[in-house]
Amino acid sequence: MALDKNQIAKRIAQELKDGYYVNLGIGIPTLVANYIPAGIEVVLQSENGLLGMGPFPVEGEEDADLINAGKQTITTLPGSAFFDSAMSFGMIRAGKVDLTVLGAMEVADNGDIANWKVPKKLIKGMGGAMDLVASAKHIIVAMQHTDKAGRSKLLPTCDLPITGLKCVKKVVTDLGVFNITEHGFECIEYAPGVTLEEIKEKTAGRLVISQDVKEIVID
Repeated sequence: MALDKNQIAKRIAQELKDGYYVNLGIGIPTLVANYIPAGIEVVLQSENGLLGMGPFPVEGEEDADLINAGKQTITTLPGSAFFDSAMSFGMIRAGKVDLTVLGAMEVADNGDIANWKVPKKLIKGMGGAMDLVASAKHIIVAMQHTDKAGRSKLLPTCDLPITGLKCVKKVVTDLGVFNITEHGFECIEYAPGVTLEEIKEKTAGRLVISQDVKEIVID
């Protein structure tokens, strides 16, 4: 069966490395904060002006003054720092963010990403996405493999307005994990119960299957 949103976030959390400064985008990426692996220390950065973001608060303990860039209530950790968004974007543009995790409407097989505008739909706006894709050292996309109509969101080229060119390194969807390579999407892991044939059928962009492809393992 396909992964749910929390399982996608938990799989992405496996990509975190000790000492990383990480920015989590709106949507599925924010859930990564709940699954930081034991034994490593990462610092979560939010473009509205926070270093040291913790997991989501438990129900009844929310503080309306503590929010992330998506206006969700959050928690802070010991040593957290608050500052204005100008300083936050200064950190991003200076290349201080090691990894950013973003949602997307579309990803092309060369690493292009479109994640901020759908014609005739109300979207919150680009936010910090354009700065993040231009400046972060590593970019992982968290997304559903297809849209509500069943159309692939992993494409030969993006149809929607581009946020960044050739910047995505890895995509984690409800069906699998894909590296972006010169040959297109390389499937390196597949979700439990999902077949490689299903992945092929639902991927419109160029797709290769890794010789070492394996089933996703989520503790």
